[in-house]
Amino acid sequence: MPFQPEPAYTHGQAPRTAILLCNLGTPDAPTAPALRRYLGQFLSDQRVVEIPKPLWWLILHGIILRTRPAKSAAKYASIWTPEGSPLAVWTSKQATLLRGWLGEAGHQVLVRHAMRYGNPSIASQLDALKAEGATRILILPLYPQYSGTTTASVFDAVYTWAARTRNVPELRFVNHYHDDPGYINALAATIQTHWKHHGPPDKLVMSFHGVPERTLHLGDPYHCESHKTARLLAQRLGLQKDDYQVTFQSRFGKAKWLQPYTEPTLIEMGQAGVGRVDVICPGFTGDCLETLEEINQEAREAFLHAGGKEFHYIPCLNDSNLWITALSRIAQQHLGGWPTQPPDAAALADAQAHARAGGAPAGACPVAH
Repeated sequence: MPFQPEPAYTHGQAPRTAILLCNLGTPDAPTAPALRRYLGQFLSDQRVVEIPKPLWWLILHGIILRTRPAKSAAKYASIWTPEGSPLAVWTSKQATLLRGWLGEAGHQVLVRHAMRYGNPSIASQLDALKAEGATRILILPLYPQYSGTTTASVFDAVYTWAARTRNVPELRFVNHYHDDPGYINALAATIQTHWKHHGPPDKLVMSFHGVPERTLHLGDPYHCESHKTARLLAQRLGLQKDDYQVTFQSRFGKAKWLQPYTEPTLIEMGQAGVGRVDVICPGFTGDCLETLEEINQEAREAFLHAGGKEFHYIPCLNDSNLWITALSRIAQQHLGGWPTQPPDAAALADAQAHARAGGAPAGACPVAH
């Protein structure tokens, strides 16, 4: 069959509104086999690597998946927690807190989280939401800045699922919120709290995840949106242009990526006599490998080895109250016009009676008559 079986339906079943929080993903364990599966899925996405498929298949399976999994597993092992991958832990907590925040605001909606690569998959969570009666689903990526390599890839996964679904729910997508006041305020508060206890640095570095430079010239807005986030955050903090630096991290391969690169910039700062740097990663809403290992371990060592005296990593938004408040407001804006209250029991019973009077067999018709 070209379409998946529909979940069981009972006449009078309440239609539900749902939110699916989507993040990049993480391996199931800090082991080479788990990393091989994860990287195989991640690096096979043409949104991530825009190289002709036959050539890239040879490079990926002939070189990368033979060498990189073990090295990446060791890095993941250095930041793994008893609860599992930090990204998985924070994303799950954010979904739970968002559901609670929305409930306090009077919105009874289903909230689940999913990973673009790894588990729980987007398709499996959409299946689960449908089984719970969701007829309207808001797709909310945890990427504040839009990029074809991240946000659009999430949407691809949703479209792929929808192409195999007979009764597709109403779908809405949040493209970005890089300039949302609540998001900016949450970032500023995180920095100000750190400075309250440790004082300000000589330089604040705002490190965003990198993407190939060619994507900028092809029309991807990520570079511009990252800089706008940085500018708004600096204004909120009252910083002058010389007080902060925007950089891009996580370069992969030999192609030119968005510059300046984070680690080389920190090395230059250390060599130039900058005593203390504070680094924050505004594009990541939850701490993960790229923040805890790449920045707080590798970049820290590079800066100090280059002559820097003090390195402070400022954690991601994670489960901060201001961030969850901002996330709930973003969700509410995009839920506008959709019912988020439990339907009247009498109305459901009436719909059930009309459906049966119309001759619909039990469990056969998901439409109220």
